[in-house]
Amino acid sequence: MNTAATPHNLVEKTVFPILFAISFSHLLNDTIQSLIPAIYPVVKDTYHLSFTQIGLITLTFQMAASLFQPFVGLYTDKKPQPYSLAAGMGFTLLGLVTLSLSTGFYMLLVSVALIGTGSSIFHPEASRMAHAASGGRRGLAQSIFQLGGNFGSSLGPLLAAWIIVPNGQHSVIWFSAVAMIAILVLSRVGAWYKGYMQARQKQSIKATNQASTFSRQRVVISVGILLVLIFSKYFYMASLTSYFTFYVINKFQVSVQSSQVYLFVFLVSVAAGTLFGGPLGDRFGRKYVIWFSILGTAPFALLLPYANLFWTGVLVVPIGMILASAFSAILVYAQELIPGKVGLVAGLFFGFAFGMGGIGSALLGKLADSTSIEYVFKVCSFLPLIGILTAFLPNIETRKKI
Repeated sequence: MNTAATPHNLVEKTVFPILFAISFSHLLNDTIQSLIPAIYPVVKDTYHLSFTQIGLITLTFQMAASLFQPFVGLYTDKKPQPYSLAAGMGFTLLGLVTLSLSTGFYMLLVSVALIGTGSSIFHPEASRMAHAASGGRRGLAQSIFQLGGNFGSSLGPLLAAWIIVPNGQHSVIWFSAVAMIAILVLSRVGAWYKGYMQARQKQSIKATNQASTFSRQRVVISVGILLVLIFSKYFYMASLTSYFTFYVINKFQVSVQSSQVYLFVFLVSVAAGTLFGGPLGDRFGRKYVIWFSILGTAPFALLLPYANLFWTGVLVVPIGMILASAFSAILVYAQELIPGKVGLVAGLFFGFAFGMGGIGSALLGKLADSTSIEYVFKVCSFLPLIGILTAFLPNIETRKKI
């Protein structure tokens, strides 16, 4: 990776090599994360876990991955830490080793908590570095960053089907090589970011702490609406990422490996949809993308619980693609709503998203135990209708042609 560039280029232009490196690191990070739900059928049978315990594993991971993020973002807004990404990946590496050696439910909780801690360090500062490398094309930069993560998430089920299911839980340790590659890449990205900060100082360019053009009350209400939209998106995502394999196994009697393929189809659709949300938001306005990405999912989500196996595989494609376009638009919208707080906003929204995914998984697991997995999908199909709240968001940008 060529980290040498003039200060002018560092500050003014979109630095695509850095964006691709961050995206690739996000791919590696989220590939590791996605192994957790992908191996649920394996550990459920091995340790005779209930759906409630499966939900608690997800809750532990998501809470560890979410609670620290706003604090990391707030701290790095004031004191950027170029090499924190590589350090955070060290926690992930330790979690992988522990996961491969776990012998029971509580060791599983410890291992996923370590992986979650690594993720909580990674996301706010990686989002900040993507913002720095954007050259003003913030939606595009966030989409490239998110694309890597979502594509990495889609690889987990396939890797679990090909490696972990045939070879057992201990084969998870093979993925420690992925974490080590990520540490090397992130060390180079950290070196670039250190140079970027030095270039800004030489040019006497300081972060703009400009005030929002809206009243404090309007900002608070708007952030509240955005968080409710995140709630609807990630509760619904939790039903698919944590329980979709169980859904198709239970309803259509497919094998565990086949169920992983269906989950892969959904997650690849999520990865594909991620790429469009940011650039479309840059061009037409983020509010319009948020409208479409949440509420536009509703017709397909409402049909899903009543579809046969073939149409289930078809419907998860538009569900994943449309729903995935939301997060980049929501995140950049919030960063523009609260100028000068890039890390704090990234940490808050990434953390809240992870937290809602974890809480949603735990609650939906409890609901599945007391009713059925099919009933869970019927209930969750109404969540995208919450997207109608987008109507109450202010217009904070003009249309752009890029």
